[in-house]
Amino acid sequence: MIRLHHCPQARSFRTLWLLHEIGIPFKLVRHGFFDKSLRTPEYLAISPAGRVPALEIDGRTMFESGAIAEWLCETRAPHLGRAPGADDRADYLEWLHYAETLGSMIANLTQQHIVLREDWMRSPTVMKLEAKRLALALRAVAPVEWLLPSGFSAADVAVGYAVEIARRFVPLGDIPGLAAYHERLTARPAFRAAMEQDGPPEIYTRDFYAPPGG
Repeated sequence: MIRLHHCPQARSFRTLWLLHEIGIPFKLVRHGFFDKSLRTPEYLAISPAGRVPALEIDGRTMFESGAIAEWLCETRAPHLGRAPGADDRADYLEWLHYAETLGSMIANLTQQHIVLREDWMRSPTVMKLEAKRLALALRAVAPVEWLLPSGFSAADVAVGYAVEIARRFVPLGDIPGLAAYHERLTARPAFRAAMEQDGPPEIYTRDFYAPPGG
């Protein structure tokens, strides 16, 4: 049985969503984002950085969401990946890993707005600059329908998760095509199934986190 270690609203949502897109059985193991359960010796033994996702699969544990996406596509869902030699293989890999660029900016904003609880800990300059950097980076995500002309792929799951969280910090309507892309993503049955299983919000309890003075 595949086991996914997951926190609500965290990057493990990428894997949760992809598993639903593939349609294979798995067990969801829930953890709290703020309750230190990701720092126990037992969990650190399977995820050295104490983060989610961690996926127990094929007799081993994987703990990098990009690698997990590639492995799941290679072994369970080749139609959601793009094999070596495919015309859009390079574009597929580019977008799959561009999600990490977006994710790093979202992580910085999450830390500033949410994890650092006291105002004196936060940097208004960082909050403003990261929001602008994220908005600029999101301008690259304006597909006609999906990121690849050949159709929906795991790259849309990876980038789509980033867009779903980025809307907490950047108005999607300000970026041409992005709100429509988000609507297509969130209309997918697998996305809706993953959202139902995600759990009560723990990280993002507000609809929008404006930068200071915004």
